Amino acid sequence: MDERCISQECLETTGFSYTLSLINGKYKMTILYTLMEFGIVRFNEMKKYIGEISFKTLSSTLKELEADQLVNRKEYPQIPPKVEYSLTERGKSLIPILDAMCEWGDKNRLP
Repeated sequence: MDERCISQECLETTGFSYTLSLINGKYKMTILYTLMEFGIVRFNEMKKYIGEISFKTLSSTLKELEADQLVNRKEYPQIPPKVEYSLTERGKSLIPILDAMCEWGDKNRLP
């Protein structure tokens, strides 16, 4: 069995790096967790739930997650505007990872 040599490897080509490129960012995991927990969420509900995030940051982060096909945005043609966000099937495939993180946090939380 050949041993892998780090000098012949590149982190950028790994599945880990690709996954990280999709979920890396201050609030991306928080938004994904919120949608996992509550299903369909409106913009202002998410803003209130997360708290410290600015409207601009929430909006741009949701756009990035939508572009990466992790979040679905549904806009209703009414006044005032109504927009709902939910996880796509691709986004839902991250639920086991999010669940594992929650479980780890529950087991390893320091007093």
